[in-house]
Amino acid sequence: MPLLAFSIWHDYSNFMIKNEKMPSPKELEKEIGDFLSKKFGGSVKIMSPAVLQPDDISEKGRELKKNKEINFDLMPEELISYLNNYIIKQDNAKAVLATKICTHFNKIQFLKSSASELSEIAGNIKNNVLMIGPTGVGKTFMIKLIAKKIGVPFIKADATKFSETGYVGGDVEDLVRDLVREAGDDIELAQHGIIYVDEVDKIAASRNLIGADVSRTGVQRALLKPMEETEVDLKVPHDPISMIQEIEMFRKTGERKKRVVNTKNILFIMSGAFGDLTDIIKKRTINQKIGFGAQITDSDKDSDILINVKSEDLVKFGFESEFVGRLPVKAVFERLTEKDLYQILKSPNNPIILSKKFDFSAYGIDIKFEHQALALLAKNAFEENTGARGLVSAIENALILFEKKLPSTNIKNFPVTSFVIKNPEKSIEALLSRDENKINSGFDEIAQCEKKNIKKYLFSNKENLSVKYIKFLTDKRIDIVAAYYTKHVVEVETALKRIKTYCDELKEIELYFYKTHDINIVLEEDAVDYILDQFVELNVQAKDFYKKLTNDFEMGLKLIRDKTGQNRFFITKDAIIDTESYLNKLVKNGLTKTAEKQKNGII
Repeated sequence: MPLLAFSIWHDYSNFMIKNEKMPSPKELEKEIGDFLSKKFGGSVKIMSPAVLQPDDISEKGRELKKNKEINFDLMPEELISYLNNYIIKQDNAKAVLATKICTHFNKIQFLKSSASELSEIAGNIKNNVLMIGPTGVGKTFMIKLIAKKIGVPFIKADATKFSETGYVGGDVEDLVRDLVREAGDDIELAQHGIIYVDEVDKIAASRNLIGADVSRTGVQRALLKPMEETEVDLKVPHDPISMIQEIEMFRKTGERKKRVVNTKNILFIMSGAFGDLTDIIKKRTINQKIGFGAQITDSDKDSDILINVKSEDLVKFGFESEFVGRLPVKAVFERLTEKDLYQILKSPNNPIILSKKFDFSAYGIDIKFEHQALALLAKNAFEENTGARGLVSAIENALILFEKKLPSTNIKNFPVTSFVIKNPEKSIEALLSRDENKINSGFDEIAQCEKKNIKKYLFSNKENLSVKYIKFLTDKRIDIVAAYYTKHVVEVETALKRIKTYCDELKEIELYFYKTHDINIVLEEDAVDYILDQFVELNVQAKDFYKKLTNDFEMGLKLIRDKTGQNRFFITKDAIIDTESYLNKLVKNGLTKTAEKQKNGII
């Protein structure tokens, strides 16, 4: 045991003899910090890594912990359809990632649920993935979407932060510890998570260096065992606080319980731009082609060249062969064109436009983008040559003046047109001097166009939705969802989910009305659609509608029930709009039926 750790342990042991109450981690850290200051002055400070405590569990982790069992049954084509709703292009990368990730988790599910002899096979070959492609093509975004869809804990780290001995006081095993934290301190759940390491090309050994590049190859070697299978101790070695916590646990239980995470089923995904890799592939392919064999020329696209990548190319790039061997699956991403960037901006789920809408919403300003404006922004972004990341810069540069000026005005609707993008100064003057009705008129035109595009999007993607949405999503409901999306800053799926939830609440109202008033009502489809319209346009909540339903219908329906014996009533849209006429009609029909029964001697 190091001398410092022994000294702390000795002091702590004496402390525990006199005190029964265990101090909190923050109090411990302060005590140790004071001790180090007194003993060594300001030259030594404590840097404690993240220690898993109940209060330190992430919100995402708490949510994941609720669904401890991973019941995975997603098929590759389902996951591809989901990704198509968010990511433009990259068909090959979507297919590779969706297929191998689905296979990875379905295999885990199969082995857990069966007594198959496959579980006895020696060695475990994981589908760890290496993603190759230029910056800003959606690599990180795609992995985040997949992790969200399949519901497993996910963490991201940059390879540049590592060194052979560690980073920020820890080492590569801290990735696994962070994954446990994301899983809500649930080790079993964390053992089925995803670890994503970006900029992995930065830890390739330098090809211009004479001798071994120890700092980079050391990081590669440190990642080898976690990428395959090893056990990671959650207690950080030589960390005084975790040592004290272990002593406290031993004092309470009398046992030394070792908490470890097995990385056998943790999927590792690496990504990088690999700028010089195309040159290596070209040299290899050209040298291997003899005679009349086709050669890759300089005019070929980088993405077409990268598809031909082999392990030997990555070794020449600067990776250890053992490291490359643990990344058997390779997904190549294409460079985005100007047209692709435009399609990204047009996508109703793209986070770039939604984020800018949020920015202006913070000031109570509703912002809409004309298609011609989006085309100009895509053109400006393409010139920056940073892929989709250039879109953020292009939008910020174009709208920063408006974000500064408009919050101090009375303008609540901001239509972004091509004129706004080309002439920001003149546009500000025009917005401030123009009639508010003219501004709203232009805004409404763009809003109607946006709604039309959302309806088109929902119609074309209807088959990709789950069964519960397909049955629910009539032509009228598509119009309602589109209207909700236009009025709120949400993704299409969120708008769809919100309308479906509200619809389910209306069905619950039918049951609650029966339990409360002993009257069986059935809301017809046209009535439900009418109420959903009220929810979208006027923000009428389900509880407000229930109050109206009680006030308008309770007494009348009870009277009709007592007079006629009828106790099931179908509420239509017209009944909600003109309740009095509806009730009068029910009374009249009820009395007529009663008279006929009396005439026929039935009653």
